[in-house]
Amino acid sequence: MIEREQDVKPFTIAAITIFGFVAIGHLLRLVFGWTVVVNGIQIPMWASVAGLVVPGGLVCMLWRESRS
Repeated sequence: MIEREQDVKPFTIAAITIFGFVAIGHLLRLVFGWTVVVNGIQIPMWASVAGLVVPGGLVCMLWRESRS
C-alpha cells in the first residue's frame, strides 16, 4: 500500500473556514428570519439562499480538493 503525505494547504484551510462561516451566517438568517437592512433597503431572504448555496458549494469543492 502506498502512503501519501498530504501537504498542508493553509490558504485552502483558511478559505474553507471563511466560506463556512459565511454559509452558516446565511443559514442562521434563513432559520431565524433575521432582517438585514442596508442603507434603508431590506435585503430579501432569497439573497441568503444564494449566500448559503454559493459559499457552501465552494466549501464542499475546496474540501474535496484538499483530500485528493
